[in-house]
Amino acid sequence: MLTIANANVNGIRAAYRRGMDAWVAARTPDVMLLQEVRAPDEILNELVGEDWHVAHQACDIKGRAGVAVASRLPVTAVRIGLGKGEPEPPVDTGRWVEADLELASGEKLTVVSTYIHSGTAGTPKMDEKYAYLEKVTERLRELSAAGGLAVVAGDLNIAHKNVDIKNWKGNQKSAGFLPEERAYLDTWFDELGWVDLGRKHGGEGPGPFTWWSWRGQAFVNDSGWRIDYQLATPALAEHAVKVEVDRADDYESRWSDHAALVATYDL
Repeated sequence: MLTIANANVNGIRAAYRRGMDAWVAARTPDVMLLQEVRAPDEILNELVGEDWHVAHQACDIKGRAGVAVASRLPVTAVRIGLGKGEPEPPVDTGRWVEADLELASGEKLTVVSTYIHSGTAGTPKMDEKYAYLEKVTERLRELSAAGGLAVVAGDLNIAHKNVDIKNWKGNQKSAGFLPEERAYLDTWFDELGWVDLGRKHGGEGPGPFTWWSWRGQAFVNDSGWRIDYQLATPALAEHAVKVEVDRADDYESRWSDHAALVATYDL
């Protein structure tokens, strides 16, 4: 069995201070796909430890974004960003890292950690988000066409359907739930064939949610959003046997405002 966990850590240093290290020790994932790392390589490597192969892209804008792949499996190739060899705009950096891993069978598994802009409706930030989503769609199309085993995981900052957000009626004009954003996920699932494992294994909903505001009673009332995903190619999706949201037992034991999404694959 292979366990892949993805999580927006909301700052790796803060997450470890709050108890992420205990979660890793208890969960023992084989692969971690992390977002909003917000730390340089040396800090990330020190916190994760020597047992992991780490591929990381920090954001060019200090204190923002940052994504990483941490694997106990051998890493045979790493690809950083979506610039196709050209420099990326600073806002696009720290948002896409992919790695090829060698399975015990000798097969290749491609894993991606990604973090999509949150955006603000009606502002240039939203234009930046749509431009980035176009690049993501292009890469997903390439990975899908290649076939094989691949998973793209992370904080997409988009809730796909009404069941993916508690207060969907009040957020229809909010970034993260705009029709134009949700249409990208329609394309990824319906046209390109990616499988939304969180929904496939999570039932019809509502939820299970993966993000709750730190403020107010959002976590206690389970007033959340499902914006963290593992998207698998059909070839990999058939090997997924269990997908769980590691929601903290209570507000005080949270180590991020997101919960980790953990998938177990029979590989």
